[in-house]
Amino acid sequence: TFSTMASLIESLVKYDTPILVSTSLNAQKGAAAKGKKGAKPTLAPLEKAGTTRNEDYLNSILPPREYTEGGQLWVRYVSPTPATRVDVINLQDELDKKLQSRQARETGICPIREELYSQCFDELIRQITINCAERGFLLVRVRDEIKMTIQAYQ
Repeated sequence: TFSTMASLIESLVKYDTPILVSTSLNAQKGAAAKGKKGAKPTLAPLEKAGTTRNEDYLNSILPPREYTEGGQLWVRYVSPTPATRVDVINLQDELDKKLQSRQARETGICPIREELYSQCFDELIRQITINCAERGFLLVRVRDEIKMTIQAYQ
């Protein structure tokens, strides 16, 4: 999914450093529009070279984010680094700060609060999947079921 760099920076989900996929996005679009041969667009890799099975699981649960910046295509994968106790405490603090700074309502329907808690849950899923993929997949099922139930009531 394409997104802006700002939304990636603000996400509670921990990502790795960005990887440059293509340097000449505008040139490729121009060549493709003119129908020229030889200017094949570079596609984002489905899997990073040298990934572990757990990283592949992570990428299937939380797909890499693609974004453009300065005419260049970048991709960011979720971090495969296990979380420490301090990381979990920092996540909780970061969630509280963002809820306050973005003025999320404490009660009732609030899209801001819903988005931030969703990001927090995705980060917890990332952390848990690294330690136990099966537990992570079960949490994804729970997350998706809750989302479908909420959508049914909207």
